[in-house]
Amino acid sequence: MKKLITVAVNDFRLVFRDNSLKIFIVLPLLILVFTRYAVPFIAGVYPVVQDYIAVILMLATMQGSTAFGFIYSMVLVDEKDTQVAKVYGILPVSKFWFTAFRLIPPFLLATLATFFLLLVEPFYGLPMISNLVYSALAGLVAPLMILSTAIIAKNKIEAMTWQKLFNIPLFLPVLSLFAPVPLSLVFAISPTFWAYQGLESLIEGKSFWFYMLIGFAHSVVLLTLLIKKLSKVHFK
Repeated sequence: MKKLITVAVNDFRLVFRDNSLKIFIVLPLLILVFTRYAVPFIAGVYPVVQDYIAVILMLATMQGSTAFGFIYSMVLVDEKDTQVAKVYGILPVSKFWFTAFRLIPPFLLATLATFFLLLVEPFYGLPMISNLVYSALAGLVAPLMILSTAIIAKNKIEAMTWQKLFNIPLFLPVLSLFAPVPLSLVFAISPTFWAYQGLESLIEGKSFWFYMLIGFAHSVVLLTLLIKKLSKVHFK
């Protein structure tokens, strides 16, 4: 356990040593300020924006996950590029749980970023427990991005390209809110689909927990598969 904690702390330290990654730490705070102050002002000046407040909020809630997903994916890709991953591979611990444990900090940071954003947003006054549950589901997007990028990318340049591509399936499901139900299910393959549907239902006072349960099950299955894949290819 001490070795796992040490590695997790070292991951966090690496973020503060890299100036290019420090910028992304500030991004969730900027999104929070924008949502709290700029969006209400813009909606007051342009009433048409009122119709899209929910959509804007949904997209904002994923920014914490994409920011911390990007940061920690760079850490994993860098250690693969510099052969440090091979050193970790000889540690006498389960590679699966070693990988899973390292995903806890970005998950918690992404969850907190989403939670505080929903806590201060001035539009809906969402219940605290529902806010926390939704934030946790949104927070799982960060580990999914980290694993997907680290599995595919061989260096930081490739990682940055893949990160941009991964943003498409994460944000595209918001279009399901404007599509008929049968057509909207096309986006169900993305874990953010269930998060967006759940938040819309919460805002409208409908069945929130149904979407949350499916969303968590979907994300956990994807995480398990991706962790197993990374465990096989990352430490060689």
